Amino acid sequence: MIIKPSTAIRNDYAGISALAHETDTPVVLTKNGESDLVVMSYEAFERREELLRLKARLETAEQMRLSGVEGISLEESRRRLEALYD
Repeated sequence: MIIKPSTAIRNDYAGISALAHETDTPVVLTKNGESDLVVMSYEAFERREELLRLKARLETAEQMRLSGVEGISLEESRRRLEALYD
């Protein structure tokens, strides 16, 4: 994680933008020495959001499994996918 003062984005937006894109890591902006904002590239944000959606779906599936909800077998899943693509 990269830490910069909040004035950096006001004084050097292009530099902060380039830093976020080049390092592909969030840039923490501080205000009065305290963490205030996080800036990241849109691509990094989208990857993070997709990961969070995937984790939520996996958590739901795990909760269903633990509560005894019956799923489908791997073979049935394969048959359904093959039917979609045929």
